[in-house]
Amino acid sequence: MSGAARAATHARLFESEPQLTDADGTKHWITRAANFAVVVTEAAKGAVLARADQADEYMLLLPAGSEATVEAGPERITASGDSLTIVPPGQSRITVAKSARIVRVFSNTAADIVAAAGNAGTYADGAPEVAALVPWPAPVGGFKLRHYRLADHPSKDPSPLKMRVFQSSNLMINVFERWPSPRDERKLSPHSHDDFEQVSLGLEGAFTHHLRYPWTPEKAAWREDEHAHYAASPSVLVIPARVVHTSQNVGAGIAWLIDVFGPPRVDFAAKPGFVVNGADYPLPAGA
Repeated sequence: MSGAARAATHARLFESEPQLTDADGTKHWITRAANFAVVVTEAAKGAVLARADQADEYMLLLPAGSEATVEAGPERITASGDSLTIVPPGQSRITVAKSARIVRVFSNTAADIVAAAGNAGTYADGAPEVAALVPWPAPVGGFKLRHYRLADHPSKDPSPLKMRVFQSSNLMINVFERWPSPRDERKLSPHSHDDFEQVSLGLEGAFTHHLRYPWTPEKAAWREDEHAHYAASPSVLVIPARVVHTSQNVGAGIAWLIDVFGPPRVDFAAKPGFVVNGADYPLPAGA
């Protein structure tokens, strides 16, 4: 295995300034990976988040206590808190009913979004070590608003992690159930991904993320292990390809972590019933 081509991005949003601020005071923190970007927004009441000509699907995650009207083409829904909505390509509009923190995930086709990311310079070389984003086949029934109340989809994962995976044609998101207590240090899960990145988004609680970079023949290029503590949320960690990683929530209180991948992971999608909405999204030919 060759070494990691870049360092991780540590975005402690809870203590950093937003990348963009709208006239109504709505603030946007934008962090990118090679193939996608995560936008955490502190939205003012009545804030409108519009896309004029989005090339592909994007995701909207509404934490508990929030609410928004989502419009796409002729469709219009009211999305309550603690839900995930997949928004189709084209023109769309999100109107936030009351002040709230919301999350959107876009592929790298949203050029304006990725260009505004706080870590945009990290990807100036195009990230050749990461497999390109190739969209999967169109969903069953065509592109449309797809809305999922998270309470309707309790995790079937028998492990304490309580994974809960959804996908679109271009992205995959693991919306873990909230963790009520710190992760058992005897049961961590260090692993790496050869040719894709992972974003871990903390929305509640404190975390320590452990990262180990592979060695190469050139000793001067070696990087120290990282044990990065995030004292609060929200936070975003971008884990490079080939970096061994594992995360744990620490301290008292509820913790909520979200993992994001792009494109969707074939290993997850190929497991019967593992992806909550997998029946809507066919696997690519030959997968």
